[in-house]
Amino acid sequence: MYPALSVHRALEGLTARRGIPLDVVYMGHPKGVEARLVARAGIPFRPVAGGQIRGQGIFRRGWNALRVLWGWGQAWASMRSFRPQVVFVTGGWVTAPVVLAAWTARVPVVIYLPDVTPGMAVRRLQRFARRVAVTVPEAAGYFPGKGVVTGYPVREEVVRARREPARARWGIPLDAKVLLVFGGSRGARSLNRALVAHVNALTRLAHVIHVTGSLDHAWVRAAWAELPQEVRSRYHVHEYLHEEMADALAAADLVVSRAGASVLGEFPARGLPAVLVPYPHAGRHQEANARYLADRGAAVMVADENVARDLGATVTELLTDEERLAAMAEAARGLYRPDAARRIAEVLLREAERISGV
Repeated sequence: MYPALSVHRALEGLTARRGIPLDVVYMGHPKGVEARLVARAGIPFRPVAGGQIRGQGIFRRGWNALRVLWGWGQAWASMRSFRPQVVFVTGGWVTAPVVLAAWTARVPVVIYLPDVTPGMAVRRLQRFARRVAVTVPEAAGYFPGKGVVTGYPVREEVVRARREPARARWGIPLDAKVLLVFGGSRGARSLNRALVAHVNALTRLAHVIHVTGSLDHAWVRAAWAELPQEVRSRYHVHEYLHEEMADALAAADLVVSRAGASVLGEFPARGLPAVLVPYPHAGRHQEANARYLADRGAAVMVADENVARDLGATVTELLTDEERLAAMAEAARGLYRPDAARRIAEVLLREAERISGV
């Protein structure tokens, strides 16, 4: 969602400078987090049904296939009424009905692949696309003749956030170390358990901002309440952060997280060293993302099955080695592409111009 919103903002700027009117509609799953984020951004939302096929039982696959067909009809109706000049999708099973409807309506499709390697949805849908924007050069090879290297479009809030006011939000001194730990909106249980197990030792080295996700927040908060006051004062527990997440990234010296696609954009944008724990059931996409940063000196990768054992020692080693932490931060900054959103917006405008003569 955040790359899509960043590209939307870049499109607003480009079209305003060219004097071109811009009309945007977002199509997505009505029960997904995108509906809430799109509403916050003030973009009209149109629901589209869909369902995941891979990794499901036979009856669930059949039901979800019917939902994809229903979503295709919904998206087709939106194409007929809205009449877009270009469709931009960011991957995932929910985009399949939209891409198929756009192809049927002869509307050019641009796909954005945020990860290092494409998942099944992007692999299948890329045949219907005119261009596939990718985060890293290595990914372009999956799409001969279509791949365009743009970088990861980081939201402006993350780039603009400043360290001093960010730390003031949590009452953290500027000279203290800060460790940020998170695992997505629902959370990552292995990360949460490992962090709670090591929190006494880690709070002696740093303030810890822990975003638990919705599934584990209650028990983590209960564990927090049982800790000594001196630990609780340096351990900041949240279920989820919306706008505040930009400040959390700005405040941190080191981050521990899963390795979803955002690590390829937001951590480099902040020059943030990372300990990455790929989710083992994500089709190896997260492992590829983590390895990409680790191979370039910007991150350390820890296997999920080892995180309970290794998290404390790994974080302690990094927080107490200023030289290594600085080198990782510099390596991360070297991977940042600040013009990624504009590059994708320009691709979208070029494809729209092919059929409209704008």
